[in-house]
Amino acid sequence: MKPPVLYMIPSPLWEGEVHTIPQMTIAAAHSLRYFIVEKARTARRYLKDISHPLAMQDLEIYEMDRTGTETEVFRSWVKAGHSVGVISEAGCPGVADPGTQIVRKAHEMKIKVVPCPGPNSIIQALMASGFSGQQFTFHGYLPNKKEELTRKLKWLEQLVQKNQGTQIFIETPYRNQFMFSELLRCLNHQTFLCVASQINGPHELINTLRIQEWHKKDTQWLKKNPAIFMIGKMLT
Repeated sequence: MKPPVLYMIPSPLWEGEVHTIPQMTIAAAHSLRYFIVEKARTARRYLKDISHPLAMQDLEIYEMDRTGTETEVFRSWVKAGHSVGVISEAGCPGVADPGTQIVRKAHEMKIKVVPCPGPNSIIQALMASGFSGQQFTFHGYLPNKKEELTRKLKWLEQLVQKNQGTQIFIETPYRNQFMFSELLRCLNHQTFLCVASQINGPHELINTLRIQEWHKKDTQWLKKNPAIFMIGKMLT
C-alpha cells in the first residue's frame, strides 16, 4: 500500500474555466476521494467540471472553518492511509488562500506534499506587468485606515525607488475604486502602477502606466472585480 500524499490542487481563477487547469493537476484530483476545501459547493462544482470519475455523493469533502478542525480531519484521513487534496476558491491553495495549516500538519507527520501546477493571479499578474520578477514582495491586504494606507503606499514607493523590487498587493473588490483613488493621490506622477483585473476571465485587463497616465483612464472596469495592484519599475 502506497503511503498517503497531500496534493495542493489549484482551481480556476474564474468558475468554469477548467481549460486553465493542467492535465497533471486534473489527474491528481481524479485519483483522490478525500478533499479539504475552502467552500464545499464550489469544490463539488469544480470536481464535476473536470469529470471526476467518482459520483459526487461518494466523495469525502470537508469544508475548512476558523476553528482549525480541518487539520484533525486531515490527520485522521492520512492515519487511515488516504491521500488528500486541498482546494481553495480560486488559484493555488496556500498562496494568499487557505491551506497552509494543513501543509504544516503534513510536514509534522512526515507526509509528502505535492504542489500541483495551475493558475495563480499573483504570479500571472507579475508576468504581464513588465516589472522585475527577480525581486518582488507580496503584501496581501494593505491597511484599511486612510492615514495608515497613505504611509504604507509611500513606503512601498520608496522601496521601489531604492531596490527596484516589485511591490504587489490586493484589495477586496468592493474597495478597489477607493484603493485606486488613493494610489493616484499618494504616488508620484512618474511612478509606474500595474493593475491586473479578471485574470483568465472573459474581460481580462492588465495595464502598466505611469500615475499621470492613469489619471486620464476610465477605470469603471475595476468595480467589484478581483484585481492585483503592483508598484514597480519598467526595466530596460
